[in-house]
Amino acid sequence: MNKRLLILWVPLIAYLIFLVVASLGLNRDQQQVVQSRMIGKPVPGIDLPAASSMKPALSTKQMADGKPRLLNVFASWCVPCAAEAPQLAQLAQRGVRIDAVAIRDARPDVDAFLKRHGDPFQRIGLDARSTLQFYLGSSGVPETFVVDGKGIIRYQHIGYIGPQDVEMLMQKLREAET
Repeated sequence: MNKRLLILWVPLIAYLIFLVVASLGLNRDQQQVVQSRMIGKPVPGIDLPAASSMKPALSTKQMADGKPRLLNVFASWCVPCAAEAPQLAQLAQRGVRIDAVAIRDARPDVDAFLKRHGDPFQRIGLDARSTLQFYLGSSGVPETFVVDGKGIIRYQHIGYIGPQDVEMLMQKLREAET
């Protein structure tokens, strides 16, 4: 009778232990964002074709020209990218240099996006296979990187740039000048 009782209780106890361990793992604080390992390192040297018929192509080697800038990773099909367009326009009006990378996009779609939402960009490269996005350590769109005048990535802003983020990005750009 003891063996029978043991056979009955062992699986139940094992299952309860599993539930406790699983619930502890699920309730643990988890990192919500994936930070790039490229912060503090040079922007990878890649030449991308023009993503727009209205803008020149993007060569990341041109980013080491002595002036800090933003590098915005976006896509015409990305709803948050459209939502951040007014803030990017505001930054450009304040003299911020902004280059962009269009991810998995097509030139006519990028042109339509720029007509509809504005065009704050100096150059836009087409990253059809997400190569530069991968090398940057970018996990999605939109994402924006602050790049100093030497072409070094100094800051990564993950997600949409809201009105509350404009001053912080201006501060990060000022810090990148030194």
